[in-house]
Amino acid sequence: MVSCVCYHLVRFGHDALRRRRNRTTGLAALLVACFLVAPAQAGTSLILQSTTSTDNSGLYDYLLPHYAAISGIEVKVVAVGTGQALENARNCDGDIVIAHARELELDFVSAGYGTERHDLMYNDFVILGPQQDPAGIATAKTVGEAMQAIRAHGANFASRGDNSGTNRAERRLWKAGGHIPDAGDSGWYLETGMGMGATLNFAVQAEAYTISDRATWLAFGNKAGHEILFEGDPNLFNQYGVIPVSPARCPMIKHQAALDFRDWLVSADGQSAIAAFQKHGSQLFFPNAAVAGSALASRQGTVSSPPPGMTASVN
Repeated sequence: MVSCVCYHLVRFGHDALRRRRNRTTGLAALLVACFLVAPAQAGTSLILQSTTSTDNSGLYDYLLPHYAAISGIEVKVVAVGTGQALENARNCDGDIVIAHARELELDFVSAGYGTERHDLMYNDFVILGPQQDPAGIATAKTVGEAMQAIRAHGANFASRGDNSGTNRAERRLWKAGGHIPDAGDSGWYLETGMGMGATLNFAVQAEAYTISDRATWLAFGNKAGHEILFEGDPNLFNQYGVIPVSPARCPMIKHQAALDFRDWLVSADGQSAIAAFQKHGSQLFFPNAAVAGSALASRQGTVSSPPPGMTASVN
């Protein structure tokens, strides 16, 4: 668009110069402005280091073309576990991060690798398993009771084992129950070392229980005989945050483009776009940036706006 306007201005300029040479200075200034603006708008891209759950859900396939259309900026996604995403960003291999392990995110900002953290959106975790439910977790009253039933029964459980936000939430839930299983001495506890979608595939094949964020499960196509067997406990609340990488640590990153993208995500337009994303008639993420407040908040603070019937839990 800008390039076309500049082209016509150039043609107009040549004619004008022949007719009215006393306007040369003003026209030259206008042409310089055009050629300075056009390259800045064209071909701009930034790298988003992201948890796999947001990518597996299809959120970015829906969200990023919309942002590109209004901004001219292409956002390229590197989808890995939250721990790896933050490590990649520490190595300056990204401009901005979306993650869901609050404690790790605050550590990242406190260490100077991110400028600030903002709440972005939330959903919740669910426990999945084979329909026959060999450990009987569907009747459990709390997530701790459900986890203890899986362990007591020795039923197969597929863990991501990758220091992702989901894996950290899972380990926190085991710890609250008094025992964190280890793949080395628990034959039923199976660590995949893979992302959420691949772990779900493994769980289905191995007739195993697993924990997933709800969005990835709703978007997952290979459900076979698996279903949600436990949900709704306040401790399954799942908050996502967005963090621009610090230019003080990584001078070569595209910091302004990252800030622009962050600002759009937390704006009314970005939050509305997140809320509108659905799969099979269900909303997958619930925006809450508008009520999030300061990014680098106290570790003792609670996360804003949990789902109805749930209270916030800080990982």
